[in-house]
Amino acid sequence: MRRPAVVTALIFGILFFAGFSLLLARGLTGAGAERAKVLEVVRAEARGDGGAVLDRLGACRDEPACAAVTRERVARLRAPGRVEILNYEPSARLVFVEEQLGTGRVAWRAGDGLPVVQCVRVRRTGIMAGAEVELLAVSAPIGREASCAR
Repeated sequence: MRRPAVVTALIFGILFFAGFSLLLARGLTGAGAERAKVLEVVRAEARGDGGAVLDRLGACRDEPACAAVTRERVARLRAPGRVEILNYEPSARLVFVEEQLGTGRVAWRAGDGLPVVQCVRVRRTGIMAGAEVELLAVSAPIGREASCAR
């Protein structure tokens, strides 16, 4: 009589572990997805392509004042060369709640130019809600050692 209970408990434990592992893996990929989207934005900034930046910042694109400021800023950030991210601090490591707003910090440079540090406003959904990442806005360059308000 004990054997069916042990087998049932073992199967339940394996299924629970597998399900939890899949959810955790999905949640941890959010920081990588966020970094990839930020890389697309800084590449567009380095090209001086304000339209491409706004295409990736839906909330800013829909707000005329934000869109105008972003276009001006992008024109000043234009720089030749290969773009690389020197450091990225994501808005959150793991999001379990349905939705979370946060601020990431990116340090990047184009070619041999000086580093540019910016704050990125991000909306992320939790792993149960799809683990999606949406960039909302990018700040003007800040000091190289400055931090972003969380």
